[in-house]
Amino acid sequence: MSSSASPQSFTEREVARHCNKDSCWVLLGTRVYDVTAFLRMHPGGEALILGRSGKDLSRVMEGPPHRHSENARRWMEQYYIGELRRDSAEGQAETLRERRTASEQAEGKTAEKTADIKAKEEDENDPYKLCSSVDLDKDLVDWRKPLAWQVGHLGEKYDAWVHEPVDRPIRLFGNPFLEASTKTSWYWVPVVWLPIVFYLSWYCYSTLAKGTTTIVLTSDFSVPIPSYVFPPLFLMGWFLWSFIEYCIHRFVFHMKPPAHNYYLITLHFLLHGQHHKSPFDGSRLVFPPGLASLVVGSFYIILRNTLPEIFAISVFVGGLCGYVVYDMIHYYLHYGSPKKGSYMYSLKAYHVKHHFEHQRTGFGITSTFWDYPFNTLIPDEKF
Repeated sequence: MSSSASPQSFTEREVARHCNKDSCWVLLGTRVYDVTAFLRMHPGGEALILGRSGKDLSRVMEGPPHRHSENARRWMEQYYIGELRRDSAEGQAETLRERRTASEQAEGKTAEKTADIKAKEEDENDPYKLCSSVDLDKDLVDWRKPLAWQVGHLGEKYDAWVHEPVDRPIRLFGNPFLEASTKTSWYWVPVVWLPIVFYLSWYCYSTLAKGTTTIVLTSDFSVPIPSYVFPPLFLMGWFLWSFIEYCIHRFVFHMKPPAHNYYLITLHFLLHGQHHKSPFDGSRLVFPPGLASLVVGSFYIILRNTLPEIFAISVFVGGLCGYVVYDMIHYYLHYGSPKKGSYMYSLKAYHVKHHFEHQRTGFGITSTFWDYPFNTLIPDEKF
């Protein structure tokens, strides 16, 4: 909603009508919010919001058990649609459609213009139909243009800006081909990598099953390697990946680029900053296979140069499987609705808190294991 437009007003009865998955409204004092688009994103699950639809969430936002962060409150403002009006019975009987029509007539809008606006809002191909919170005239960057080459000029303001999330898709590049190369649908990760995981797993196990694989210790002594060694090596690779996942997320994705370095700020934004600015941009929640292949290839080369061949491949395929699970879990943590009390439920709440409150801690994605020894664990807090 434009800050220059007068807010619409709604009666309590009208707000109470919107109490399902297709249309869910809530209140903060007298302010009305349409949070339908946020239901599946809520870290506590959509049921918590649906159970309070049409009600005032002021006390819930303050807690206990969970006091919502300033970023969460700022995020909420994206769904603001108007003010609550406690009117006479006659005023309460007036429907939302009638009031909108009267407002449009008072402002001199034509029926044709109204139809065009409605069509645009309902256009499934319009990526901005749910995004109205960014002030295009006052924001630090021009959202009408690609952002990749703008963010480097923010300098010392970049860190605060990038950690104020918005529900709005980001365009990084003006070139359509370059822009498309930065977007990946989630299913491409298993499509590209799982066949490699299955083939290499079969290759390692079948090779070891022949009973001819040995490790030569001296010219006169060697140790045979049985097939049951493969599962421990596979799990070792998975465990090793979990450490790499933590290190990349913490030390690469969450590096704090120097305020004076345009290029490092731009690199940080391309690698991970854009994800924190727009955490629910579904086209950029998993790694493009081309970019991921650089990390995967490096992992393979290091293992091949430090371990015997069959050991290296066994550990590698375990790590590769761990990466696929990591990317799928990361996507699910943003768009899934896990059952309350489940492991994925707690992991989703943990990751969303990382985005909205604790950007300098909580670097574990598939688990919180490495956050313990490195003292980056987010304090436990119930929703």
